[in-house]
Formats: sequence, structure tokens, C-alpha cells
Amino acid sequence: MSKYWTDIVQQLNPYVPGEQPQDQQYIKLNTNENPYPPSPAVTKAINGYAVENLRRYPDPESRQLRQALAAYTGLECEQIFVGNGSDEVLAHSFKTFFQGRDDILFPDIGYSFYPVYCSLYRVNYRAIALDSNFAIDVSDYRQANGGIIIANPNAPTGITLTLAAIRELLEYTDSVVVIDEAYVDFGAESCQALVNEYPNLLVVQTFSKSRSLAGLRLGYALGHVELIEGLNRVKNSFNSYPVDRLGSAAAIASLGDDDYFQQCKDKIIESRNWLTEALTDLGFEVLPSKSNFIFTRHSSYPASQLYAELKKAGILVRHFETSRIENFIRISIGTDDECSALIEALKGLH
Repeated sequence: MSKYWTDIVQQLNPYVPGEQPQDQQYIKLNTNENPYPPSPAVTKAINGYAVENLRRYPDPESRQLRQALAAYTGLECEQIFVGNGSDEVLAHSFKTFFQGRDDILFPDIGYSFYPVYCSLYRVNYRAIALDSNFAIDVSDYRQANGGIIIANPNAPTGITLTLAAIRELLEYTDSVVVIDEAYVDFGAESCQALVNEYPNLLVVQTFSKSRSLAGLRLGYALGHVELIEGLNRVKNSFNSYPVDRLGSAAAIASLGDDDYFQQCKDKIIESRNWLTEALTDLGFEVLPSKSNFIFTRHSSYPASQLYAELKKAGILVRHFETSRIENFIRISIGTDDECSALIEALKGLH
């Protein structure tokens, strides 16, 4: 602790990202990165970019990127907000819609950045317990609230909500409901089609996962124009230029190559299904995932042991020392060779 920190900073428990070790080369199955490179169209866009333009600030409104997203989603530009990764978009959402309101609601097992934002922005919250199958029961959210935020598919479980369940949630409350769809492209159903129906719905997505652009930090939100206007007010009070020129060019190129996008996500789904079956054959319980990772445990091996043994074997997975899930490991879907190497390492424990 430092005497120079404010009281808020003193009390923070910051988000801890997945390991990015530098000591050796690992098979990285711990941070839900895409195992495949970005679209060749992205490479072409970056290599062909006029570097001399980098002396200029980017467009603070990100018009071209928003226009590309509008064409892709069927929404209007005024219904789209872009930011420096979906984490920044989420942070602005907490500031815009939740600060100073009644308790917000989110799952007790979910994206661990949510309680961090609450601490940072002094937002009160109630964590709603997942059911015995680690699924979200939307009826538990039928209570007074200052807002709701849910990742769909949920992280780290990978379990998804149906569109009907999200509609049920929206029918109950007039508070802002944020649906964090970072992993939606891997088998879940996006609720962006509900944006024009429910003015309190904000859908947050990212280019990091299914589009292999985690290194460029690009996220966006879809919602009613009043929600987007609020986000812009906060953004322009924080950083007017969150999306850089190269990032915007890469994102636009990615949106234009839908064939490659479909091929990559289909391959990841295929690998996820294979890995789920292989782990089940080894005696693992695997939660039903619609994401680019799986959440699994073994009755005979503590998750801490699995994590440590795999790291010794040069394979990184994620272990959360959190109540109810301390015996699970989260495994990002890698290439077929990486998934096979994981299974062979686990066989060595038997």
C-alpha cells in the first residue's frame, strides 16, 4: 500500500489476467485466444496501410468501422459504439448505466472483471448464485435492481442462455441489461436481434476471440441510440481516440471476409467437440460449452495438481481458486495438435 493512493485504489482487488510467461515456449490454452491467425484480408490491410498517416489522430467517431459494423449487423451507425477492447466498453457501461443506482445483479460465477469494476466505480451489487448445474436461472433475477450484466456464454463455465431466457429477463426489468457476448460466435445465439425491441438492452461483443484480433484491442456495443449516446459522453470525457487507425483498418477487413470467419469458428467448434469427448473418455466431467473453451474437473485429481502437472509438461491452462469452482480447470481450444498434446499429457497422469 502507498500513502499516495486514494482510498478507492487502496481497496481494489484488481483483475488478474491469464499467465503470459516469458521463461519458455508453452502451449497456451489459458487465455481463450484464437489458435488461428487473423483473416488474410487483415494482413493485406495492415501491410498496405500508409504508415505516414499514423502521424494523424484517428477519427474520434470511428465512422468507417461503425459503418462496417452497421452493414454487418443490420443496425444503424447511431446504435453502435466502439472501444479499445470489450473490457473498455464494459468499463464505460458500468460508469454510464450502473454508478449511483441500486444494486446491480450478475452471476456469482462469471467474468471476474465485473466485481472489479464495481469496486472501481463504487457500484453496489448482488451476486446471484448459479444453479447446481452451474447454469443461470433468469427467474432468480426477478428482483429489484439497478441493472443486470450477464456474459452469454458465461465465463468461465461456457454455458449459454437461450434467446427466450434473455427475452424473459428483459420483459421483467426496465433497468439496463448488458449481455456480454465475447464468446457468442462459438455456438450461442446472439441477442442483437432484440436491440430494436428493447431500449434497455446493450449487447457487447469483441474482435478478440472469433476474429483473432486480441492483440489490437477492439470491442463494440450495440444498443438503443440513447444508450450509445451515454457511452459516447463517458468515452469523450475519458479518451476521445480509443480505436487506432491500424486497428480500425484491420477490423473492417475482418468483417469483409466472412468465409474465413465461418471456417475458423467451425474448426474451433469441431475441436471443442473432439476435446470434450477425449476428456470424457479419461473420466473428466465437462460442462456443456458453447464457447472457445471448456470447463472441466476430474474426481480423482485436484485441479491445482492438474494445472501444475500440465505446466510442467509445457501446457498452460487456467485454474481459479474460487469457491465452488476450485476443482475445475478451464482449457482454451487450441489447434488439433495442441489439443492432442494436452490429452497425451493427461494420459500420463493415469
